[in-house]
Amino acid sequence: MADILLSFFRSTLPDELAAVLIDVLQAAESGDFASILQQPEVKLLLGHEENEVTKDVKLKDFSNWSDYIFHRLGLILSKRTGDEGAPAQETAAYRQHLFLIVAIAALYAFIQSSITGPPLPFNSADVLLPKEIASDSTALRKIRAELVASLGTDGVAAYKLTPNVELLCLAETILICPPIQKNIETSVWARLRTSFAHQRLLSEPAPSLQKAIYDDLESLEGLISNAGKEKEIKDLHVHFLLERATIHTHHGLDKKAKLDMDQATKERHFEFVLTGLMGKRTKFQQSDTSQLLVLARSTDGTSNGTATPTTANGPENLNLNDDTLLESISFTPEAETTETKTESSVPESLASLDPSNQPLLDPLDSVILLSLALTITNTNPADGITREETLPYATRVLEGGSSNWQVYTQALLVRSRIEGYKSRTLERGLLQLQALVDQVIADTSSTEPTTNGEEPTSFLPRAKDSEAAPVNERLHYVFSLCSPSRWDLESELASRWVSVGGLRSALEIYERLELWAEAALCWAATDKEEKAKRIIRRQLFHATSGDDAAVDLEEEKWEGAPRDPPPAEAPRLYCILGDIDKDLTMYEKAWEVSGNRYARAQRSLGQNYFFAHEYEKAAKSYELSLKLNPLNQPARFALGCAYLELQRFKDAVEAFSRCVQLDDQDAESWSNLAAALLHLRPKTVTAEDEDGEERTVSGRVTSHPRTDALKAFKRAAELKHDSYRIWNNVLAVAASTNPPSWHDVITSQRRICEIRGKTDGEACIDAEVISLLVRHIVQSDEPFDITKPGSLPRFVNELIEKHIKPLITFSPQLWSTLATLYMHTDRPSSALECHEKAWRAVTAQPNWEAKTEKEWDVVVRQTIDLVDAYETLGPRERTEGLAAGSGELVAKDWKFKARSALRSIMGKGKEGWEDTSGWESLKERLGEL
Repeated sequence: MADILLSFFRSTLPDELAAVLIDVLQAAESGDFASILQQPEVKLLLGHEENEVTKDVKLKDFSNWSDYIFHRLGLILSKRTGDEGAPAQETAAYRQHLFLIVAIAALYAFIQSSITGPPLPFNSADVLLPKEIASDSTALRKIRAELVASLGTDGVAAYKLTPNVELLCLAETILICPPIQKNIETSVWARLRTSFAHQRLLSEPAPSLQKAIYDDLESLEGLISNAGKEKEIKDLHVHFLLERATIHTHHGLDKKAKLDMDQATKERHFEFVLTGLMGKRTKFQQSDTSQLLVLARSTDGTSNGTATPTTANGPENLNLNDDTLLESISFTPEAETTETKTESSVPESLASLDPSNQPLLDPLDSVILLSLALTITNTNPADGITREETLPYATRVLEGGSSNWQVYTQALLVRSRIEGYKSRTLERGLLQLQALVDQVIADTSSTEPTTNGEEPTSFLPRAKDSEAAPVNERLHYVFSLCSPSRWDLESELASRWVSVGGLRSALEIYERLELWAEAALCWAATDKEEKAKRIIRRQLFHATSGDDAAVDLEEEKWEGAPRDPPPAEAPRLYCILGDIDKDLTMYEKAWEVSGNRYARAQRSLGQNYFFAHEYEKAAKSYELSLKLNPLNQPARFALGCAYLELQRFKDAVEAFSRCVQLDDQDAESWSNLAAALLHLRPKTVTAEDEDGEERTVSGRVTSHPRTDALKAFKRAAELKHDSYRIWNNVLAVAASTNPPSWHDVITSQRRICEIRGKTDGEACIDAEVISLLVRHIVQSDEPFDITKPGSLPRFVNELIEKHIKPLITFSPQLWSTLATLYMHTDRPSSALECHEKAWRAVTAQPNWEAKTEKEWDVVVRQTIDLVDAYETLGPRERTEGLAAGSGELVAKDWKFKARSALRSIMGKGKEGWEDTSGWESLKERLGEL
């Protein structure tokens, strides 16, 4: 099966070009890259042969090899002679398409040599570089170091020991050639893959490269949509979606990746479900419990579960060999049948699957499951629940088998990552990762010595040719899987060794790979910061004495002059040194040596300034970092927070607006956006200008800032449904809009009661807002009917009866509000009861009679209010309970109760408050009775 890019490219070729390019296309599809790179035209490009056009172009005249190749390519492609009526092999179109295939072959050979294997059957230096350089180990190391340095972008260095880097540089050079970009539209896919391979060589994403990648993604999406090849090339758009999802994931845009995977699943008509079935997980388990698993079936998959992988010998899948856990879950047949049939969330087509013997999945469907597992891990907390949810996806791919070597390898890697955190599976997880590293080392190591003279070793022997998968099978899905490179995989293994205490093994790996930053971080994580600082400073500075050779590596602190030129990874090393020492000058130095291009340095400065409350400096640093990397959402959020502290609310609105554009699921950004909007004045319009047109006052962002703030708070509450603080904000803003948004007031107060009612009681109720709400409905011109579905009075009544009333224990204001509602809904008994509870709440306060006149006046007002209620409600007939309609009065002794309440208060307050205005009010009211 041909790679999707080559299939797409072949489908776009004119017949006459397809006929003459058939051999090189077949070589590319079969993985015979050596024959492509030895074509006569390629030898001419590489300078192994010359013609009249290229004979004067010499490598010594150029700063690096890539520029030399680019110049020669331009001369070769500019040749126009013989196009008219000439054979197809002599046309410019032929040369352009041939060199595009050469670029693809070079890229795939690079991926083969660094990620997938098997080992390249040729020496890339001998094939690509001039003979005098390829035969001289010193010159070869020098030119490769220059090529690696040229790949550094935005102050971020490429991995310094990148093998066969000339292959990637050749592909990149050809694909940026203007004639190829202009005349071959499909070259955008090859350029996209090359740029992403370049991005993955860097220690962190480079902003300018990220922008180029996303520009190419946009162009490629339009090309695929307009090409009309979806029916001609199976799963063309699905491959694109999965590759784009991989790119999103690498750049931290997991939610966008999830959308692409969902779309790919839909287009594939792939059915799968994460569910639970009864079974046993341990050897000594007596009763069945629900076990998490993924049921999945490809559209064209078999239903009897008898399919077998086509890859006879995949990477070794190690057994668990645990004395407690079973190798795989043992499902109970009866539980399977019963639960699968009754589980409504399981599609009928999956209900009949045997969970212990599911059918083989199509590799694309396996890629979807593995990508979903990675997305779940990235977007959820790193805890046991997340890992339990992720493991079934990898298990489904492994236990169902896979027809593709690289997909199966990736599934083993995903499972080993998950199992590294549980005591029962930690050993298998670590050994499985070690086995994968051994396999990759065996499959990608060349016979060339490394620059530091150390050879990687492996526990497993290199697979025989008859046992290993062919090149084209390994490469077919590698761009959708985002499989790690050999050094990334080894670095992951080293990190795993650190987690289990194998510090020595980890450091051996880091030092062999010359990953000095990771080695330093390893020491720092074990509280040996001095050792970490020595490792970093050794890369950045000379010895204190100036003689680097005659030093004691264990004692030397490397405080001499800075190395000139600094190493390619100097910006990152300076930042790590700043992290360890809390030294801001190190971040400034990182910014300087990167040529003001390393955004991480300014982000670190901004973070330190922010925590030191130097918000002006923090804002400036974040602004500089965002000029380089405008898609960095955390930096944009921090900038918005700095603007809030500086009271630059318009700038804060712009910052948080961009945050929610980058991630519309970020509740904190929505909440802060709303907070900034609340400080803006409405946009106003001046009188007509001299042209007769209305002119808007500058500096205003929105005409309705408070309404927009409410919308933003509601969006935040929707995303963070359990945050009572956000719901409090919704409540306050909804009540303050003009007119108030009463339905939002009801919703937010109800949600606050649900979240905080059990712990805070009536304290979680905004008594003032509830009072305004009740007053609004009783004074409204609309009919007051609490039985009408969907009406505001009904919602208010439900809120008070179900959520507010059960929480009230003391608040006189709340009892008075309830009394108002009951009185206007013809419930006089309940209204009078609430007035009595409000009065008792006030008079139950200890020693109120001995406090200030303010407290005395409150008691007086509440007492007179109670007396008024007795006088108004007492003589009315009961409308509630068993006595409703019987003619019985609410309180036939209401005068007695009213006089008793007055006399009680006057008796207690006589000594301290006689002859005050409050006393006279009570006395006058008693006289009226």
